Amino acid sequence: MNETEKDQSVQCSSNTFLKGALIGGLVGAVAALLFAPKPGNELREDLCDKLALATDKTKEVAGTVSDKTKEVASVVTDKATEIARNISTRTSDVAKTVAESTGNIVDSVRSASTDVAHDIKDESDNISKEINKDLNPKV
Repeated sequence: MNETEKDQSVQCSSNTFLKGALIGGLVGAVAALLFAPKPGNELREDLCDKLALATDKTKEVAGTVSDKTKEVASVVTDKATEIARNISTRTSDVAKTVAESTGNIVDSVRSASTDVAHDIKDESDNISKEINKDLNPKV
């Protein structure tokens, strides 16, 4: 399991835990209110107050999650841009190195072929002279 999968697993576990805690808290609050010995009006007022409190908490959590999501998205964007820039730079460097190496190889092959051509011409001249000597001996 790589780091990204571990982070996603932890985030998923955290989200599930938060949802469970919120739902459990709401159910517990409603059960406490329903089993408390209060008249109907007071019970309804308490339920309204608790519902308003739960709504406020939910909005607060949603705002926090939204802020965190924006921060994570910003960090991911920055990292992706940095990685893309690095890849582009390295690709450019590799292309330059390949071009320089190709130029060097071409120059080396040219030089070597020129040297070989000169060597062949010199040897050919030497062989021609030897053959001419053998064919035309001077007495």
